[in-house]
Amino acid sequence: MFPASEPYNQGLLRVSSVHSLYYEEVGLPNGAPILFIHGGPGGGINEYARCFFDPNFYRAILFDQRGSGKSLPYASIQENTTQDLIADIERLRKFLNIEKWVIMGGSWGSTLALAYTIAHPERVRGIILRGVFLARSKEIQWLYGSSGAARIFPDAYSLFMDPLSKEERSRPVESYFQRLTDPSVSVQSEAVLAWNRWESSISQLIPDLPLEDFDSSYEDGLAIARIEAHYFTNDSFFPSDNYILENISAIQNHPCIIIQGRYDIVCPTESAYELHHALAHSELNIIPNAGHSTAETGISRGLLLALEDFKSLYDDPS
Repeated sequence: MFPASEPYNQGLLRVSSVHSLYYEEVGLPNGAPILFIHGGPGGGINEYARCFFDPNFYRAILFDQRGSGKSLPYASIQENTTQDLIADIERLRKFLNIEKWVIMGGSWGSTLALAYTIAHPERVRGIILRGVFLARSKEIQWLYGSSGAARIFPDAYSLFMDPLSKEERSRPVESYFQRLTDPSVSVQSEAVLAWNRWESSISQLIPDLPLEDFDSSYEDGLAIARIEAHYFTNDSFFPSDNYILENISAIQNHPCIIIQGRYDIVCPTESAYELHHALAHSELNIIPNAGHSTAETGISRGLLLALEDFKSLYDDPS
């Protein structure tokens, strides 16, 4: 990893009558432009993400999606759809006067990276993905239903189900969405803790904390819980369940490196494998001793190697 650096440029970009996006730039002001797309949706960026980019080569642009991180208003789901986020990325590109860039994203960030590239293939040099998520109903069912990840982590899933009634447990995502938008802050707060504890419990091959020690404050955890539930109750706002693979022909000529943890429970390897076989110019690197988290050694090393490989894309001015 490269040393953490402070942004040389940052600000808020007004993208609608409701939303303003926080963005920052690190590295070389005249360097090779690359956009980092965070996960969630609702996750927000952090200082750790800056450390992936060679400060003597890349001009790295990081931003908080609508409702996330330092973007305003916080945790808002108004005018917050995948199509809005794709349009926001284009606004940011034009605002920063970038002609063409590399896109890098993990988890939900991989979904949005692919969706943006499908919509604007002429603006993307290549794609680096981690923990591929194609936002299909079977992936949501795996993550939140009782027959997927729950069978590997039954103790954590039991805690996830605890706040819900027997009737609510048959539709956990929709039930949590109702709680995360409830007028009562106490109802929301309980849901925030349960939602984020579940995802944290399954995101690493070896979790950092025991289940009982996990904490998620209402203020810090509301955006990711509420916005994820908002997207996943609305099929991530895609027009069909398999939208990305159905439209993958639009980006067949784009180089793509996929870094995937073999034991990724949040986003199982199947999706990365399918994407790799659908993209002619893709490379799939399965990390044998890793789960979902970017912080795992094998995942971070794989991303650093991908970023090094992609430096060659800037040798060609086209």
